[in-house]
Amino acid sequence: MAAASLALIAALGLAACAGIDRRAARNEAQAERTYPPEGQFVEVAGRRVHVVVDGLPKGAGPDLVLIHGASGNTRDFTFRFVDAVKDRYRVLVFDRPGLGYTDRVSDRYGGPANTRSESPAEQARLLQAAAQQLGAERPIVLGQSYGGAVALAWALERPDNVAGLVIVSGASQPWPGQLAPQYPIVASSVGGTSIPPLLAAFLPGDRASLTLGAIFAPQSPPDGYSDHIGIGLALRRETLRANVRQINSLKPHLDAMSERYDSIELPVEIIHGTADSIVPIDVHSDVLVDQLADARLTRLPGIGHMPHHVAQDAVIAVLDRLTRRAGLR
Repeated sequence: MAAASLALIAALGLAACAGIDRRAARNEAQAERTYPPEGQFVEVAGRRVHVVVDGLPKGAGPDLVLIHGASGNTRDFTFRFVDAVKDRYRVLVFDRPGLGYTDRVSDRYGGPANTRSESPAEQARLLQAAAQQLGAERPIVLGQSYGGAVALAWALERPDNVAGLVIVSGASQPWPGQLAPQYPIVASSVGGTSIPPLLAAFLPGDRASLTLGAIFAPQSPPDGYSDHIGIGLALRRETLRANVRQINSLKPHLDAMSERYDSIELPVEIIHGTADSIVPIDVHSDVLVDQLADARLTRLPGIGHMPHHVAQDAVIAVLDRLTRRAGLR
């Protein structure tokens, strides 16, 4: 009798898991129908890289690579930013590995129970190879938040293939303390197997939209941003795992990278809001500017984590200044 009861419980548990996975799969399919790839795919060593190419024709102006932050995708930059600069740049906007529509760097980083993740250096090498395939031999690389770490890794890994960097609210230093508990929990084998399916199946889109308020604070997301960004793409099971594991593993990579920043001789523009509570300026950019040979820091009083949207003119001004400093205009 006990054995029969255990078998029934096990069967009910498996049925529940199957039901959750089916619901998650339906939500993921709906998100991909609503927010399909915006650009084209480039194949690098068997990995598909999603990129939006816009602006000037090849060779008609400087190449500008845009790299988004955590939980993001190309849509973070195709919301108004690309339109503001495409008259004077050839713009390449990439999905980072595991986010949006770009593959993971390697199959060894995929799967529910895996706890490993690609480093900023591995991400930079993949995106640099894709950019080079598209004829961007020496682009300006602009990275926001986690994308700032990838941009810095690009300069460390491929210094001859970048003209200069723009770091926007960039994560650049190993920070004091620990991440919030949800990161190591979801990054674990058990958490990665069990939690993303629940979130993908049951987290309402309007509840997920509330997180945008925290990301933009103390400002608010621009009108239309939530509808454009495609929050459902970030709630896909494998995307959730990739994002959390990349964040969870970032600190030791930044620790090692920061010891090499003095080798970066490229011109660098850093821009950061003083009210950024996600990547605090005093922990990151205030330190970074003194570690680099040719860097300038623009501080934005009262601005939070998303200045490329809420202080766009200031970000574009430092981008244009970097272009002149790099001798590209």
